[in-house]
Amino acid sequence: MIKIKYDELTEDLIGEVVKFPKYTTQLLNIANKNSQGTRPKVVGQMTDLIEEFPGREYNEWVEWYKSKKPGAIEEATERVYNMLNNFREVLGIMDRDFLRTWVEDLVLRQTYIGLRVQKSVLKRMATLKGQSYRLSTPDEESRGIDGYIGDTPVSIKPTTYKAMDMLVEKIDAKMIYYEKDEKKKDGIWVNYDF
Repeated sequence: MIKIKYDELTEDLIGEVVKFPKYTTQLLNIANKNSQGTRPKVVGQMTDLIEEFPGREYNEWVEWYKSKKPGAIEEATERVYNMLNNFREVLGIMDRDFLRTWVEDLVLRQTYIGLRVQKSVLKRMATLKGQSYRLSTPDEESRGIDGYIGDTPVSIKPTTYKAMDMLVEKIDAKMIYYEKDEKKKDGIWVNYDF
């Protein structure tokens, strides 16, 4: 087995390796993600375009792509540039006190919420069903039960739990799954069927 480094791949396929200063690509990737600068609606569906490309060399690809998607590189650049300007603006207000508040929120508040989500889910589900709820005892928790809605034992897990094939535990409870709302990022979705 051999390893070919990305710089070697670039040199072999294009002939020129572009080097960026430390941290710039990380920041640009965040700006690009936030601005959606290189989404298919802006630059095209790249996997389809590369399949459609009739040439073999990089310079042919550049010419073909630009003729196929005129203005796409400029639009993507503009989107990312505008986002970087937004970053520059907010960087001016981020002093040490601001950072401390952010770190406390992440480490204390968000961690607590993330690790204690079961109580909120139990409370909401009980209200929906017009029943009482309670958190599990340590003994019940050791059996995978997170709490009770009325007399029904429930286990509350993130949806990623379903993909953990290596788990062999059998939980004798109704399952409730939750996941972050990735689109709006303003809450969680809770799925249940009882």
